[in-house]
Amino acid sequence: MKTLAEYLELAAEAHGHLCAGQVLGVRLAMLGLKELGIEDPVAERKRIVTYVEIDRCVTDAVALVANCRLGKRALKFRDWGKVAATFVDLETGRAVRIAARESSKQAAREMFPELPKEAGQQKAYAALSGEVLFDKEWVKVAVPPEDLPGFKGPRVVCAECGEGINFKREVVLGGRTFAVRVPAKNTMFRYPARLLRRETRRPLRPSAVFSSALELNFDAELAPDHLATARLEAD
Repeated sequence: MKTLAEYLELAAEAHGHLCAGQVLGVRLAMLGLKELGIEDPVAERKRIVTYVEIDRCVTDAVALVANCRLGKRALKFRDWGKVAATFVDLETGRAVRIAARESSKQAAREMFPELPKEAGQQKAYAALSGEVLFDKEWVKVAVPPEDLPGFKGPRVVCAECGEGINFKREVVLGGRTFAVRVPAKNTMFRYPARLLRRETRRPLRPSAVFSSALELNFDAELAPDHLATARLEAD
């Protein structure tokens, strides 16, 4: 694994600039890989799948350090709005979730009060201990075969929009195959709501309950208003 300084230089180049989110993301990913015992994420790139929970600067840094790319199917995005990432070791089956502590911002402000906010946060996030910056939790993540890098499966066609669907992302209702999201005129996406209301029994809401032994279910499940909703269940 590279040094913090080396990763920060690479992060600034890849992201276009260095910011506090990049520093935090680098530290977050370095901690996650260290916990899994992964010393060289480039050499062991096929060993890691990373789930990120926010589409901000921190995610670019996490992807850089973990050497996970969306196009390689090793980076998974779950839009939960949290500065957190779960690192899954496909070789051992172990997984660890690292989340930024809400108190980390205040700790950064108090460390360098004489500096402007952004400069102080960058410097503090690089210097503060992992215990101050992050919460760490060992979790269970069942990565389905269709979500693994290199998976090859049949391609099906949506009965409503006529577009192809890969990696088992289809929904079968009444014997017909539909895409999770169907393009509609004058809008980005719409769901086949009339079918969903008829076929689904209950709505699905994400739970924010975390325990010391947590199972993270990242699979999309059927819901009347939003299909791509993930659920967290206590083990």
